Amino acid sequence: MDFTYDSEQNDLREAVRGLLQRAYGDSERRRQVVATDPGFDEKTWAQLAEMGVLGLPFAEADGGMGAGPVEVGIVAEEMGRVLAPEPFVESVVLAGGLVAAVGTAAQRSAVLGPLSEGSSVLAFAHAEPAARWSPSASAVTATPDGEGWRLTGVKEPVPGGARADVLVVSAVVDGGTALFLVRGDAAGLTRTGYRTHDGGRAANLTLDGTPAELLGEGTADRSADVERAQALARIAYANEAVGAMDTALRTTAEYLKTRKQFGVTLNRFQALTFRAADMYVSLELARSTALWASMVADAGGDVVAAGNRARLQTSRAGRHVGKEAIQLHGGIGVTAEYSVGHYTSRLTAIDHLLGDGDWAADRLAESVDSYPTVDPLGAPYTA
Repeated sequence: MDFTYDSEQNDLREAVRGLLQRAYGDSERRRQVVATDPGFDEKTWAQLAEMGVLGLPFAEADGGMGAGPVEVGIVAEEMGRVLAPEPFVESVVLAGGLVAAVGTAAQRSAVLGPLSEGSSVLAFAHAEPAARWSPSASAVTATPDGEGWRLTGVKEPVPGGARADVLVVSAVVDGGTALFLVRGDAAGLTRTGYRTHDGGRAANLTLDGTPAELLGEGTADRSADVERAQALARIAYANEAVGAMDTALRTTAEYLKTRKQFGVTLNRFQALTFRAADMYVSLELARSTALWASMVADAGGDVVAAGNRARLQTSRAGRHVGKEAIQLHGGIGVTAEYSVGHYTSRLTAIDHLLGDGDWAADRLAESVDSYPTVDPLGAPYTA
């Protein structure tokens, strides 16, 4: 399988890398940005829009660029490389992806156009207290109100929910899950934002008869659409994790080349060099899996299974690389002033967004009996 990028994809990578390096190449700059609300740089968000990044996966008719999951993965990886806090995956891939997949032509134009232009931020309000990574809603209900709807219940955590101009909210309708658009300033909506351990932002959303617009036509169960959008987001997060792991490994390798112990640099100690080599193996396995999953999605394959595989591999790799990066740095690795701790924190956050590695392993194990088996002589057969 050819994992190399073509010339246009390489140009996209270099353009995004240049922009984000200027914005967050200095880790102190990122710390300043995430210290104040909304937790990301509105100017950088606008610059990403000018570059066409925020409309990358949307059809040209909806104001987008008509690109695919591979290009989305390229952007996500570059954002992970510098821990850029802009809500690209949350707003564009997940919330925007649902609007693109389910919304009417009028809704796509009204919502995706401003998002692509950088004048709007979206968030997907789906997670509920005591629920665990399900594609279905259970605690928020929707009731008809004339030509519209009203939502009641609580959503938490909602990444980027305090800043979002438009919320895509899942709710129970006739025993199924429907999707709705809610304006950030809607009556009956209370948003309580807070900072997450990786410097991001999330919110508790309380809906009390909040007016909403049904996303799409009809109240058919949208659980399958939610599951597919979540899978695409897992693949994008996998690419982001690869970028973060790449920087964590490079930073660690440089530290081993410069830090001295007993008069020699740490890279002269064979045991430490072996540990760094194991980090590289984990990174490359995760990189191959993330790119493979992006290509599966681009080819119209089984996105859900690919997303689960990407989540499992990057979960294992992220834990390994993050842990080793901190340990090989010694005491400095756990200080707030040094970067590797922040990379490990982001890798941990990614691992728990939309299902962790153990959850993905369970999902994959459930489908084992559907795969062809092989008899002792090596001839394949189906049980």
